[in-house]
Amino acid sequence: MRFYEYEARELVKRAGIPVTDYGFTTDPSEAGEIARRIGGPTVIKSQVLSGGRMKAGGVRFADSPQEAEAYAREILELEIGGHMPRGVLVDPKAEVEQEYYAGVVWDGTRKQPVMIFSPVGGIDIEQVARERPDAVARRHFSNILPLSDFAAKEAIAATGVTGSALNRLVPILARLAKLFVDYDMTLAEINPLGRLPDGSFVALDAHMEMENEARGRHARLLADLGVGEQETRQAREPTEFELAGEAVDSIDHRGVAGNVTEFDGNLGLVIGAGGGSLTLFDAVRAHGGRPANYCEIGGNPSVAKACGLAKLVLSKPGVQQIAVMMSIVSNTRVDIVARGVIKACLELGYEPAQKIAIFRIPGAWEEEGFKILARYGVDYADRSVSLNEAARRAVEKIEGVAV
Repeated sequence: MRFYEYEARELVKRAGIPVTDYGFTTDPSEAGEIARRIGGPTVIKSQVLSGGRMKAGGVRFADSPQEAEAYAREILELEIGGHMPRGVLVDPKAEVEQEYYAGVVWDGTRKQPVMIFSPVGGIDIEQVARERPDAVARRHFSNILPLSDFAAKEAIAATGVTGSALNRLVPILARLAKLFVDYDMTLAEINPLGRLPDGSFVALDAHMEMENEARGRHARLLADLGVGEQETRQAREPTEFELAGEAVDSIDHRGVAGNVTEFDGNLGLVIGAGGGSLTLFDAVRAHGGRPANYCEIGGNPSVAKACGLAKLVLSKPGVQQIAVMMSIVSNTRVDIVARGVIKACLELGYEPAQKIAIFRIPGAWEEEGFKILARYGVDYADRSVSLNEAARRAVEKIEGVAV
C-alpha cells in the first residue's frame, strides 16, 4: 500500500527526521495562504500515486502566494498517469548545497531489509547505481534484533562521507530504518535529502509503501493519516472483476481463491502455487496464449471457493475456456478443486469438457480427482506432465489445434 508524499512526510516527521515547513491542501486559496505563511518562493506539488509529476506539469515553482494559488488551481485539475490529484503539497523552495539519497527496502533474496545510501540524490537510485556504483552503499540488518546506529554509519561512511555530515546523517538513516521495521514497510525512501548551507539536513521528498497485510496492525496510524479502510492504494483502482475475486476469497477462511488481476484475453486461468502461478502465467504467454486474468488458488480451498473463482473467470466476457493448473505437489485436494470447477461449468450451463482446456493439479486425493474429471470428459494431466507442457496444451486447445 503506497502513501502520498504528504503522508510519507508525516511519517518521516514522526520518526524524528527533519522536514520542511510544508502544507497540504485541496483548496487553491488555502495553497496561497500556506505560501504566505511560509514566506519566500515555494514549490507546488501534485499529490498523486504515479510518477512523472515534473514532466507532466504537476510540480510548479511559485515566487509569490498569488502564483502558488494559481498553480495549485491548475494542478488540482491535472490528471497524471490516469490519476487525479488528492491535493497539492506546498513546500518551501529550499536552498540546498547538496542532495543525498537515503532509503530502506526489503531484500527478498536475503530475506532482510537493506539500507541504501548515496551522496548523489535527486534522481532515481537505479540510475545512480548504473552510472556510479561506487556512490551507492548497501547494508543489510535484522528486522528482529535491535538496530544499532553503527550499521547506518557503516553504510554512509562507505560512500566517503566523513566529519560533521556523517554524524548528522547517521541518526537520519537509522531512524528511517526503524520506521521501516516498526510500520511493516516494503519501501521507505527520502529522495532528495538536502544539506542546507548551515550544514543541517532536511527531507525534501519521501516515498513510503506498507505491506498490505499489515494494515490491520496499523489501523490507528492509517486513521490518523486519513487513509480510508476501503482505499486500495494500488497503481490503479480495482475493476469490478477484481473486486468480485476478493469477494470469492472472503467466502470462508479455508485456502486461497483470489488475488485476481484482469487482462484482455480469451483463456481464463485458475492457477496456483505461489510464485509458480507467475511461472504458469508466463508459460501461457510464451506459447502465444492470451490470458484473461491472473489469480491464485491453493492452500486447500473449499469447493465453494473453487467454484466461485472458476465461475467468475468463466463469466468474464471474451473467455472461451479456462486452464486449471498448479505447479507443485501440495496439500490442496485435487478432488475438491475438480468438483469446484466442474460445478461452476454445470451451473453456468456449460459442458466441462468444452470449457476446461486443461486440468493439471498434482496433490492430495489425485486419483479421486482424476476420476471426477474423467467422468465429465475433461482433459487432465498428472504430475509427469510439466507445467510448460500443460500450458502449451491449453493454448493449442483454445486455438483449436489438436494436441
